[in-house]
Amino acid sequence: MRYAQGGGLTDERRCFREKLRMEAAERFALGDENSVIAHDLRVSVRSVQRWRK
Repeated sequence: MRYAQGGGLTDERRCFREKLRMEAAERFALGDENSVIAHDLRVSVRSVQRWRK
């Protein structure tokens, strides 16, 4: 089964994930490494890699 939007996340959870992505974007601009960003935001390195793309 496919989910229409956000992989089945609630609006609140989607908002939370978007805030994480925006924080990561700020860190990309500062030149931080993927692994450091992932550790600080408590997400996987793979997630940070996808966001950076």
